[in-house]
Amino acid sequence: MTDLTTPCSPAQAGVQSPMHSVQNPGPRLSPGNGVRTDWTRAEIAALFDLPFNDLMFEAQTVHRANFPRNEVQLSTLLSIKTGGCQEDCGYCSQSTEAESGLKATKLMDVQAVLQAAAQAKDHGSGRFCMGAAWRNPKQRDMPKLVAMVQGVRAMGMETCMTLGMLDAGQAKTLADAGLDYFNHNIDTSPENYANVITTRTFADRIETLENVRNAGINVCCGGIVGMGEKRSDRIGFLHALATMPHPESVPINALVPVAGTVLGDMLKDTPLAKIDEVEFVRTVAVARIVMPRSMVRLSAGRESMSEACQALCFMAGANSIFTGDKLLTAANAGDDKDAALLGKLGLSAMAAQPHGHLEAAE
Repeated sequence: MTDLTTPCSPAQAGVQSPMHSVQNPGPRLSPGNGVRTDWTRAEIAALFDLPFNDLMFEAQTVHRANFPRNEVQLSTLLSIKTGGCQEDCGYCSQSTEAESGLKATKLMDVQAVLQAAAQAKDHGSGRFCMGAAWRNPKQRDMPKLVAMVQGVRAMGMETCMTLGMLDAGQAKTLADAGLDYFNHNIDTSPENYANVITTRTFADRIETLENVRNAGINVCCGGIVGMGEKRSDRIGFLHALATMPHPESVPINALVPVAGTVLGDMLKDTPLAKIDEVEFVRTVAVARIVMPRSMVRLSAGRESMSEACQALCFMAGANSIFTGDKLLTAANAGDDKDAALLGKLGLSAMAAQPHGHLEAAE
């Protein structure tokens, strides 16, 4: 009898992939659903164009070959320093350019952060993420950040931080503290990037990712769907991720339009203000296929998604969600609602386990 709790390859299941049939040859996968970094935009576009059922089948097949099929990692994201950010990201209420009415706060005390982490663990989270609204951290802030990482890791939780840009020295400091992941999203395609943010370049983002990876920290990097971009931008965004050393973690966010932000005001009362759920699921599925061994995280925007959309995202290969009532400053589904949904779908929480570091570059 087949063990239904462990990954199963297409060959083991005796199933021919629709992407490899005579009628529909489609893009090629690596042997054994291995990692490719030579994806072309045309291949990724072809994945988006697959009939929906075929795309879902392929994504779920890849997912089962690489991850436990019915487990979802529960994560909690805490804003450890809110507002007052000098960047002009068009989607963000924490920018000083936004007229969102958000009050800026100072960096939280270490003990308060650790108390929040302990509460998150009690509610089932195995991963604790700490986000600060900065262009980049100051050196005076590093000791506190180190203490936060060490304290959360001591609880047996996986740690992640998002702090803006990091230089090589700061990345090494956080690596030495034991930070598991550092999040720094590219947000969109290289071509669309300047339409979203002007205070730092796409190349600046890549430099931070390189500093993080060279220090031996796992990379968390994704983007946002629903910013008024075209499908070609979603293709370009996934192409950028799939042709670099694959991030170990790929958050796929749905825009939460906030009044007072550039994008929130621009999309207000337009059809684009509501996420196209089918296109969002397609984006998750393509991310799973082109980055088969990355955690694909269903991140911001779940509050506005139907249960059916979220279920399809899990089928498409998403295997992590953020729980709790807040996601930085935006509303989130909440622990009880998430537990009910996972129960309805027969999904279980992934066990908490701090990850080892990558091998740091010499």
